[in-house]
Amino acid sequence: MDKISLDKLNYYDLKEIVKSYCVSGLGKTLIDKLEPSSNLKVVNRRLDETSEGRKLLDVSYHLPLEGIHNIFPLIDKMDKGGVLEPSDLTMVSDFLRGCRKVKMFLKDKEGYAPTLCSYAENISDLSYIEEEINISIRGSVVDSNASKDLKKIRKQIDTCEGKIKEKLDKFLRNSSNKECIQEFFISQRNGRYTIPIKAAYKNKVAGSIVEVSSKGTTVFMEPDIVSKFTSELNVLQAEESMEVYKILAILTEMIYQRIKDLKINVEVISEYDMIWAKAKYSLDIQGIKPKINDYGYTKILKGRYPLIKNGVPLDFEIGKDYRTLIITGPNAGGKTVVLKTLGMLTLAVQSGFHIGAKEGTEISIFQDVFVDIGDNQSVENALSTFSSHVQNLARIIKESGKSTLLLFDEIGSGTEPNEGAALAIAILEELYHKGCITVATTHYGEIKDYSHNHPDFENAAMEFKKETLEPLYKLTIGKTGDSNALYISKKMGISDSIIERTRTYIENKDYNYATIKESKKKKVKEVESEEKYYDFSVGDKVLLLDKNDSAIIYKGRDEFNNVVVLYDKEFIEVNYKRVKIELKAEELYPEGYDLNQLFVSYKDRKLERDIERGSKKALKKLRKEGL
Repeated sequence: MDKISLDKLNYYDLKEIVKSYCVSGLGKTLIDKLEPSSNLKVVNRRLDETSEGRKLLDVSYHLPLEGIHNIFPLIDKMDKGGVLEPSDLTMVSDFLRGCRKVKMFLKDKEGYAPTLCSYAENISDLSYIEEEINISIRGSVVDSNASKDLKKIRKQIDTCEGKIKEKLDKFLRNSSNKECIQEFFISQRNGRYTIPIKAAYKNKVAGSIVEVSSKGTTVFMEPDIVSKFTSELNVLQAEESMEVYKILAILTEMIYQRIKDLKINVEVISEYDMIWAKAKYSLDIQGIKPKINDYGYTKILKGRYPLIKNGVPLDFEIGKDYRTLIITGPNAGGKTVVLKTLGMLTLAVQSGFHIGAKEGTEISIFQDVFVDIGDNQSVENALSTFSSHVQNLARIIKESGKSTLLLFDEIGSGTEPNEGAALAIAILEELYHKGCITVATTHYGEIKDYSHNHPDFENAAMEFKKETLEPLYKLTIGKTGDSNALYISKKMGISDSIIERTRTYIENKDYNYATIKESKKKKVKEVESEEKYYDFSVGDKVLLLDKNDSAIIYKGRDEFNNVVVLYDKEFIEVNYKRVKIELKAEELYPEGYDLNQLFVSYKDRKLERDIERGSKKALKKLRKEGL
């Protein structure tokens, strides 16, 4: 199965849910390794196992898996020649006891679970090893009754330790030692019996220092009076260690002689742990074993998406009268959930999981399940969302065949609508010829129309309440999605005239191009006419476009299409296209008005009149200024 598609469909999240019902790491390991099977017999067997476990649970039978642990690391240790520790042996004993209990439990349950009972026949009864371990190991240590020699050695150790304590008690009671002793008790340090002695008196006590206190005020000394017995104790303890190792080695060898049977027991118990987890999951979701086939027909009755609690059940069918289904509907209306529900229920069944649905549900199993869902934008490869979708689609088309389930979300989206719709239709057609079962969601009307006219395609729509715009998350097969965008727009206040014009555009794709062209021609003519016939006149008030400020025309347009304007007490030359008329001169000034006054100051105008009258003062001023 395609790992990317499994991840997109949240298959691994479903496995984590089922894993939580396992008793041990054995079942969890198997579920981690579990993958959907495309073999009809394998899928049937997996589902039957789950059904039998469910039957036992329904009548309140519980498989006794408590105390079962993963002993694979211990088996690996023995395979490498290692000797098991007492705690390891205790774990093996617990495991063997669990195997025995499971075998006994299933002995009379053939009526409920014939397949599970047949598996129990492969469990080897190794109770003699279990008993031997229980005799030899107590509380994670080797018991003294494990062998006569060990019992004898430990008795000698007890006697030797008793003599040491007796000698040390006499040392503590001796009044001559009173001033040397820091604390009057026997302390065991580093496996040796000592007396706390004041540091100042350490040279006055015959013995060896075993340890010094953190402050250095006390030394823990082993008096010479017990050194003989300490040496004897060391020898006995070494003999004890050797005997313990010998017993552990014998027990390990006893288990290793039946290592093949033990491994089979582990495999069977692992299967039971996984199957029981599936059964408990089925009970919690009130799941069913659906009918199954391998020819593409799927019919889901009130199917529930495993990762959504209290979701709207799905009724769905494909593979009989049509092999491609096109789903339309509003955004956030549940189209993607339909795809994921179909994909997830298919994968669950192929893994042997019961599904939340009603009896009568039938699921087809597939060799491959491919999905293209979500934003696949790849930053690393510098691919856009559309490019990444197309890359994924190219891979899917190449690997798809007759036994393939395809789930596409918003196929063809992310690019120009006409191209996207055409590409989507071509892809759907190619996959149809390959014999795939395809479910795709879309907003493109062209795809809906194509599906409506194709004999092996069908449309479906997601419903929603028109009064409240609330999605119902309900799929209706055989219906094309309404123009929800128009309804929502009208609901939100867009006028009826705009809505009706939109409907017209949708139906005939005529976007009033004739009117637009005529309007454009008219505008061009008006501009040309304005440019051809209007000429600026002296005194016109205009807007300088570059400065966004007003000026006065001083000279009209010349042969180079430039005008001279008075702006900010300066005369500047600009192209007539950079000037916009604000008010014409005849609108601003009365008839006969001397426009020259607009460009000459009062002082200059007075001087000019004085000269015309022959004023000597004015003439004298002109000569003085050299004019």
